[in-house]
Amino acid sequence: MNLTYKLHLQKALEGGFTVTVPALPGCITEGDTLEEAVARATEAIEVYIEELKARGEEIPEETDTFEYSLNLVA
Repeated sequence: MNLTYKLHLQKALEGGFTVTVPALPGCITEGDTLEEAVARATEAIEVYIEELKARGEEIPEETDTFEYSLNLVA
C-alpha cells in the first residue's frame, strides 16, 4: 500500500522543528534538524498506521486534500 501524508513543520522556539500530520490526529514529533524531523515523522506515521491496523481501524488517506500557501504583504 502506497500512502502519502502532508507534514506541517514549524520551527520551535528552543530550536529544531515540531512536526504534525494533520490527517493523523495526535501524530506529532520533533527533530533538531529538518532531516531528523522528517525521519522521525516517517517513523511516527509507520507506528500510527501499525496501531490502526492492529485495532482493525480504517487508515486515513489524503487523496482529496489540497493545500495552498498564501503570502501577503502587510
